[in-house]
Amino acid sequence: MIVRILGLGQFRLDQDDLPAVEAADDRVEAAITAGDEVALRRALSDLIDVIVQTGRPVPDQEFVTSDVIVPPADASLADLAAMGAEGEEGLIPG
Repeated sequence: MIVRILGLGQFRLDQDDLPAVEAADDRVEAAITAGDEVALRRALSDLIDVIVQTGRPVPDQEFVTSDVIVPPADASLADLAAMGAEGEEGLIPG
């Protein structure tokens, strides 16, 4: 899976990486559902950290389509709504 983090670039995640990423995404989903901006920022930051720590950066010269786009850690609930993230599945499918 290729994940683009807006402002940071793309990261390649292996199947083994997905449980940790999905757990972090569950916290993003919970914050969206609760309408909690503070929890959202913390959860997005944690999700980004997990992706960066477990994934491998896609080199700039390699052009691949992103499977998922993750907003920056300072995104608001309104930003996520504009992206179509309604909290039903979080940002990472699965």
